[in-house]
Amino acid sequence: MVAPCNSLGEPFSRSFKGLIVWCFLLSLTPCSLATATSNKTGSLHFYKWEVEYMYWSPDGLENVVMSINGKFPGPTIWARAGDTVHVHLTNKLNTEGVVIHWHGIRQKGTPWADGTASISQCAINPGESFDYRFTVDRAGTYFYHGHYGMQRSAGLYGSLIVDVAEGEKEPFHYDGEFDLLLSDWWHESAHHQEVGLSSRPMRWIGEPQTLLVNGRGQYGCSLAAHYSNNSSLSQCNVTGHEQWAPHILHVDPNKTYRIRLSSTTALASLNLAIGNHKMLVVEADGNYLQPFETDDLDIYSGESYSVLLKTSQDPSQNYWISFGVRGRKPQTPQALTILNYKTNSASKFPLSPPPVTPRWDDYAHSKAFTNKVKALDHKTIPKPPSTYNRRIILLNTQNKMNGYTKWSINNVSLSLPATPYLGSIRFGLQNGFDQTKPSESFPEQYDVMKPPGNPNTTTGNGVYMLSYYSTVDVILQNANALAENVSEIHPWHLHGHDFWVLGYGEGKFTKADEKKFNMKNPPYRNSAVIFPYGWTALRFVADNPGVWAFHCHIEPHLHMGMGVVLAEGVQRLPKIPKEALSCGLTGKKFMTGNNLG
Repeated sequence: MVAPCNSLGEPFSRSFKGLIVWCFLLSLTPCSLATATSNKTGSLHFYKWEVEYMYWSPDGLENVVMSINGKFPGPTIWARAGDTVHVHLTNKLNTEGVVIHWHGIRQKGTPWADGTASISQCAINPGESFDYRFTVDRAGTYFYHGHYGMQRSAGLYGSLIVDVAEGEKEPFHYDGEFDLLLSDWWHESAHHQEVGLSSRPMRWIGEPQTLLVNGRGQYGCSLAAHYSNNSSLSQCNVTGHEQWAPHILHVDPNKTYRIRLSSTTALASLNLAIGNHKMLVVEADGNYLQPFETDDLDIYSGESYSVLLKTSQDPSQNYWISFGVRGRKPQTPQALTILNYKTNSASKFPLSPPPVTPRWDDYAHSKAFTNKVKALDHKTIPKPPSTYNRRIILLNTQNKMNGYTKWSINNVSLSLPATPYLGSIRFGLQNGFDQTKPSESFPEQYDVMKPPGNPNTTTGNGVYMLSYYSTVDVILQNANALAENVSEIHPWHLHGHDFWVLGYGEGKFTKADEKKFNMKNPPYRNSAVIFPYGWTALRFVADNPGVWAFHCHIEPHLHMGMGVVLAEGVQRLPKIPKEALSCGLTGKKFMTGNNLG
């Protein structure tokens, strides 16, 4: 039976869960995007996707975006904990490969489905297909995105929402929910950006032109122009412009709504505020939190949150929802949409101006929010091991190499190999990557408060080989960049695991800083930020056989080498699908008929 879908390509029955109502007419069309079957161990959700470029107007200016089945952003995946997701992905791009990473899904038993080119699989060539099949083992707010080249900047992303298993309940109540996927958008193509970053000297295309909410933004005008003193700023007229009209949140008075937030930005750190409303933060990266109330929320690239919103304000008014840039001097206007109390028209503007985003470099504000994020309890979140087996300190620096600008970790800029690590390690192909053990620290005399005395770096692709089931500490150490008095925010994301965020600190990490660790209720996450000139301490258990990326989630930084690769228990894996390893040295083995097992 063919499932009915709305104009977003989402299952119709689920798209209205939580009274999510769009201000545009939804058309019912026959749809073969998704089918679902059930069994005793959960449902199977099958999707047939085609990735291709198309013309679209994300912010009112027509451009080329990456799409899935003609949709931008891509279709939302809805599932329950314990379900299996199967995506048959066909690359309809004419000149480039593609992969998709399922951000926050740990891929237990299926590391080849992680969607990281040169690490877990080969890129899918034009005209070819690949089957991603994996279990979503835990409820939470997740998303997916391209992980090849700079395809996230080009618009290859979508939401992945996992509800609790049938018969289970969340530790909080809500009457309805919304899913907001946040991204940034440039008018120059991702290819322009990629070439500029790889040029000598580097040519930076600048800050994004627009912030998008569910793929929609407004460029060259403002929904709130009538509040501005800038006479040249025009009022947006979004009537009849479905592609870039704001995604309005329609609510009933005196209800509680869950707002799921995911940031797939390529560059921008963001702050969310809702006029006259407080938010209760209850989930981060698929893990429950001790609820805390806040007026605004910082969210970095790669992070996800759930907040509860009570619609307890004057129901005869509407209210602004604003997203502004943090951590970089903002040259990108706020993104705005409206919280519409359905007792009045969605076209009615709020009485007050939009909330003001905190100053971009008010890091005290950011740190105060971050330090409130704590795990709910050890019934839902595992307790961290009391000690570690191995500690790896990763110094984050900006460097030069033969005139090129690079980002480096312990003075090595990551350059991925032609053969996926998963195949090279599993089958003992030592020529597949650099066998030199990467450094686990940096020179004690290095001054993180100043530009590097010697700015030169090198490239490499060695692997941190972790003992299976060992406890690993990672200290992310920030430092001054090439220019004086510059240290940037870096949000780091670990594939295949969650980690405990034990603490944050200023300056250079020392052994004495361990006394600052939160061992009682540290948040359990897959992404964490390092603040300028600071450090962040993480702990995780290497309990998931596979090869995993660990990197800065700012896409230009990763492109310029800001990441490392971890491996554990690879020999414990079952047979790896040959489709994942059909390139490089493993591809040659298949072509010669050798059995890779």
